[in-house]
Amino acid sequence: MANIFDLFKKIEKANTVSGAGAPTYLVVGLGNPGREYEITRHNAGFLALDSMAARLGFGIDRARFKALVGEGTVAGARVLFLKPQTFMNLSGEAVREAAAFYHIEPDHIIVIYDDVNLDVGRLRVRGKGSDGGHNGIKSIIAQLGSSEFPRVRVGVGKKPHPDYDLADWVLSGFSKDEQEKLSMLYPTVLKGVELLIKGDLAAAMQACNGAGGVC
Repeated sequence: MANIFDLFKKIEKANTVSGAGAPTYLVVGLGNPGREYEITRHNAGFLALDSMAARLGFGIDRARFKALVGEGTVAGARVLFLKPQTFMNLSGEAVREAAAFYHIEPDHIIVIYDDVNLDVGRLRVRGKGSDGGHNGIKSIIAQLGSSEFPRVRVGVGKKPHPDYDLADWVLSGFSKDEQEKLSMLYPTVLKGVELLIKGDLAAAMQACNGAGGVC
């Protein structure tokens, strides 16, 4: 039986028209697939991407590149939104396949993911950097062979005490109050992504890095 991911590749090639309309940017939200992980801290990237896509009027529901994908136009550019379905530690596989297929360079790949060093309701934009101990980012850097991609870090709150297991913390659910804070934050994430696509890193940092991530 053919590997399901190989079938996804064949579908992608069959459905893609060469040239016109091909995505020039890749916006990636990190998380884990499965209903049990939907509202957990590690899925802040998935949640942000879903909210952005809803605002832009499309879904992220097609299976391609070991991921769920959707396409839309952001700041005048055609963008592929991608949610890797490989689980967090192998996120880079999906990113590499999509980037290679569309010939998208790292500086045109924007990654949105959770940060346990930021309070819920805070954002941080960076143009490049290390993995900072985040396994999803570590995988992307390894697969792309580059750390030169912009990223939007979504605060999910610090561990309640130092002895709390980090894996348990990032897989814990958001409270109702925290979910409300995140919902208020997502329009700012979209604003930051728009500015990054326009090539204005400084403006994206100014919009997102302030208290509460409010423009």
